[in-house]
Amino acid sequence: MSEFVLNVNGAQLHVNAPEDESLLSVLRNRLNLTGTKYGCGEGQCGACTVMADGQAIRSCLVPVSSAALAKIVTIEGLEVDGKLSRVQQAFLDEGALQCGYCTSGMIMSATSLLNSKHKPTHDEIVEAMNGNVCRCGTYPRILAAIRRAAGEPEDGGSR
Repeated sequence: MSEFVLNVNGAQLHVNAPEDESLLSVLRNRLNLTGTKYGCGEGQCGACTVMADGQAIRSCLVPVSSAALAKIVTIEGLEVDGKLSRVQQAFLDEGALQCGYCTSGMIMSATSLLNSKHKPTHDEIVEAMNGNVCRCGTYPRILAAIRRAAGEPEDGGSR
């Protein structure tokens, strides 16, 4: 076991873990940040998506030793003073969730996209969200939520 200092949601957190333990496991099991979900464990489903230095990453693939220098944001870190982020609110407004298991990963990927591209095209949204799997099939509502968060008209179009 090694001691790591992680910057998670703006706080410096000390954690003891094996160097090769996944960031996902550390977040969920050692820091009790359970909004990030375990899905496939292979980086293919997107349920474990968090942001590291503003970029969406699959936390199941990242060893904690590699994450120690990054600014990590989880779904719990998006709300500020009890107010949901614009992406979280848009997902709620559009009903872009059903079972909710994929939702935190979807929101993190969408937030990363909108942080880097304020007005993405339909194709850019689809590309950014590719690899985030929703077994309930709420993709049209997810796309609508991202367009809403980007400030697009409600009909959004499929440019």
